[in-house]
Formats: sequence, structure tokens, C-alpha cells
Amino acid sequence: MSTARVQAGVCNVPNRTIFEGDNLDVMRGMNDGCVDLIYLDPPFNSNRDYAAPIGSEAAGAAFKDTWDLTDVDEAWHNEIAETNLPLYKVIDASQYSHGSGMKSYLIMMAVRLIEMKRILKPNGGVYLHCDPTANHYLKTLMDTIFGREMFRNEVIWSYRRWPSKGNQYQTMHDVILFYAGPGNVFNVEFEHPSESYMRRFKGKTQVLDPVSRTRKLVVDKPTKGLPLRDVWEMSILAGSSKERTGYPTQKPLKLLDRIIATSTNEGDVVLDPFCGCATTCISAERLNRRWIGIDLSPLAVKLVEQRARNELGLMGGVQAIARSDIPKRTDREPAPPLSESKVVLYGTQAGHCNGCGTHFMQQHLTVDHVIARSKGGTDHLENLQLLCAHCNSLKGDRPMEYLRARLVREYQ
Repeated sequence: MSTARVQAGVCNVPNRTIFEGDNLDVMRGMNDGCVDLIYLDPPFNSNRDYAAPIGSEAAGAAFKDTWDLTDVDEAWHNEIAETNLPLYKVIDASQYSHGSGMKSYLIMMAVRLIEMKRILKPNGGVYLHCDPTANHYLKTLMDTIFGREMFRNEVIWSYRRWPSKGNQYQTMHDVILFYAGPGNVFNVEFEHPSESYMRRFKGKTQVLDPVSRTRKLVVDKPTKGLPLRDVWEMSILAGSSKERTGYPTQKPLKLLDRIIATSTNEGDVVLDPFCGCATTCISAERLNRRWIGIDLSPLAVKLVEQRARNELGLMGGVQAIARSDIPKRTDREPAPPLSESKVVLYGTQAGHCNGCGTHFMQQHLTVDHVIARSKGGTDHLENLQLLCAHCNSLKGDRPMEYLRARLVREYQ
């Protein structure tokens, strides 16, 4: 039996690992179908800058939620066009309805969601947390990448906070898009029944008559309540809450507890690729799930250990594994030596540089990684090409479409 078959679906990242770095690069190094649940609370394209207040546990945490098109964005967009034309068209349309900033934001999200789809188990679930700024665009993105048939719910998280002035209704909800594969885990939670139900049935359970299949019967046992609706009334974190770290977009543990308890079982793997102040990690820990977090800030590791001590009462806290490298996939056969691949590529490309198209002798061409190894690319043949010295220098570790755009400008 090959190594690839042995490791298929097995997570190649240890439990309680937090990566500091770009989540796209880290996810590229993860095995196919190895994660049970993904929760992500990414930037929303809110056109705001966020920073934690000085003196808080999260002091130093900051991010900029504004987006502008760059050459790299356009390069990714063109790469998407080669592999997923419907997705390319969805993203391109956003530029005309919402401007180039939204297009740039959706390109950033799309390339990451594609990797999330790959590493999610076939029966796994993904919850994408967003607000009214981009939720309609993200819904279309999710439909295209994960498939409309995987859509389960648009959950409304409704809350109250200090109102603002304006000639519109108060904006006091977030949207959580829930997608899952067939046979997904779903542990039903219940909410309290209405007062009228309690009066009418005296707190007993109402069930469907197994004979008629139309009438309802009342059985003599306390009701569990009603299966949870897709509108969740749940408070945001108060300023005085013991949970509060000062992180600018922190979500309450209660919210993540509900998501993780519903869509996973004990021992399942939970991933948060934008883990921020590590609420997902803490929730997964106290519910006995394995977890992986990724964030650009090194504060994420510090916060999960602090919160484990303060909120879970664990002796010495949770010892998270802090990493800044890219994990190595274990679900594939080892790649052949690059020297062997160069011979194959020279024949495949008929001796031409894959950038400028000029013919060279084999010794004047260099093996290039389409996706750089520093960005999670592998040494397998499908990620390799031959470039001349000039094209190789221009490309660096950027996407191939970046090189093509540069070459077009050079020869105009």
C-alpha cells in the first residue's frame, strides 16, 4: 500500500497548533480532506482599520480591512480564470457593482476558500462569518466553490449594542453562512418553547403520530423545546466581560460553542484560518475537539495560552505549538528529484521557456515552482515548469500570471 493511501484524510498537523503566517501558504501544506470543521471570521472589507487598545491583553493586534487591486490580485484572478471560469465571472462582476476594492477582497477570499474546500472532509462543514458589507458577494463565492447543494443555512446572529444616529434601521446582526457535505455531523440543539406552547401542552412533548403521519400526539415527558432556528439572539461581549481581551473583532465563546458542538463530535479537527484572539481554539479545547489556528499575528499564540489559564482554569494553561513554517503534506508519494523532472519538462515544453516562449538549450533553463515552496508549493511535476533566467528573476515567488503581466508590459 502506498504512502499516499495510508495518509489519505489524515491530518498532518498536530493538535493545538497555531501557525503565524499567511493562511493560504499553511493550508497548501495540509493534507486533502483532513479537517472536520472550518470556522472563519475574516476581514469584511469594511474599509476600516482595527487595533486593540493599549493596556489590553491583545495590545499590539491590528489589521487593515481596506482593499485595492494590485498586480498580484490580477494575477490570481487570471489563474482562477484558467481553472474555474464561473468563479472568475462572479468576481469580475463585483467590480462593476461595488468597485475594485470588492473585487480585490473577493480574489483574496476566493483563493483561500478553494484551499479550504480541498482540506475539508467530504462530510465536513464550514461556517463563514460576515456582515452586510460583503455577505451577498461571499454567498455567491461560496455557492460557486463549495456548490449550491452544500448550502445549509444563512444564520443571523442578532445582538444589541449602543445605537447610532442615522436615517435607517439599526444594523445589529452578522451573517454566518453554513455549508456542509452530505452526511455532515449535526447535533441538534434546542431553544425554549414559547409561553403559549407551555400553557397549551403543559410543558410536555408533542410528537408526530406514527400511524396517521398527520396528527400530532402529546406524550408525557418534558419537552426539549424547539429545534434551533437560524436566527440566534445572543449578546455581544460586554466591556466588562471576563472573556474580553481587547481584540478588536472578538466574538463570544458562546457563539463558537454552539457552532462547534452542533457540527462536530469529540476528537474532530477544527480549523480557524483567521483565528485572531483564538476564541475558536479555546472553544474547541473545552469541548474536547482537536484544533488548528492560523493568524498573521504572533499574539494569537500568546492569547490562547493566556485565555486557557484565565477562562478554562487549566494548570499552566494550554501549551500551544507555535509554528511559522509550512507543514509538509503526507498524503502524496514523494516527488522525484528535480533533475529528473527537468528532463521531463524539457520534453513537455519542447525546449521553450514557459514565460517568454523563447527556445533554449536545456542547460539554460531553470526549474521553477509555479507556487513557491515558501508559499506551500511542492516539488511534484504539476507544480514545476522551466523558465529562462530573465523570466525566473521577474517571477520570483509570485503567481505565474504576474510574470505574464510583466512580460506584456515589457513588450508593449
